[in-house]
Amino acid sequence: MTTTQPLMSKSIDGTQMHAALSARNRPARPNPLAASLTFAWRALLKIKHVPFQLFDVTMFPIMMTLMFTFLFGGALAGSVEAYLQVLLPGIMVMTVVMISMYTAIAINTDISKGIFDRFRALPFWRPAVLVGALLGDTARYSLASLVVIVLGLILGFRPGAGVVGLLSALLLLLIFAFSLSWIWTTLGLVMQTPESVMMVSSMASFPLTFASNIFVDPGTMPSWLQAFVNINPITHAATAVRGLVHGTATPDQIGLALLSSAIILVIFAPLTMYLYRNKNAH
Repeated sequence: MTTTQPLMSKSIDGTQMHAALSARNRPARPNPLAASLTFAWRALLKIKHVPFQLFDVTMFPIMMTLMFTFLFGGALAGSVEAYLQVLLPGIMVMTVVMISMYTAIAINTDISKGIFDRFRALPFWRPAVLVGALLGDTARYSLASLVVIVLGLILGFRPGAGVVGLLSALLLLLIFAFSLSWIWTTLGLVMQTPESVMMVSSMASFPLTFASNIFVDPGTMPSWLQAFVNINPITHAATAVRGLVHGTATPDQIGLALLSSAIILVIFAPLTMYLYRNKNAH
């Protein structure tokens, strides 16, 4: 009768086990910048896999530019070309205001699908989820603005400040859009569904956009409406963008636009972070 030899002639101690499982060094914890850029890239990849997301940054600005230019150009400025010089910088602002809400919708979708719970278990700077999403969407804002500019040039728009003015206006517009996105992101964290985020943000953005100086001179409005228009952040952004494009911007106009962006950030960025941490705590 033969006896069966044990498979392991000697036991493995803890040191050997640790050496076998730790053949490689653990990757270093990503810094906040690296983590934010990773989530920014994730936001851009969503466009690759869902090309329909390009609709709001291409067809929407085209429709808005064509519709308002040809509907109101002759009535408000005497000609389409004359009105386009005033309208197009405002359309740039309007476009980024309207599409900035999609950041909040994407974040709310991640929450509803439980993806945030997975992120919570990973060892990285947690606010990178929000910061990265907002940074990634700046590419969408840039594309939408370029679509408006190219279409405007085809229709007869001529920027007085040339390429430098356009680039300066685009930079200021991206800063404003980044700050504005924090408002919608706050909504994205408190609303229950992506549809509710879309509805509330649209109800808020449309009055703010039309009650501004994008389409008409506030001097033609009733005094009570002028008071609101003059403190509307969108008005300050449109005035500064228009001035930078045509080379007529004053330091006060640029300063008011940047101040409006800073005030929005100071109020809504900490609030958004608080809500984000609180939501992750459950």
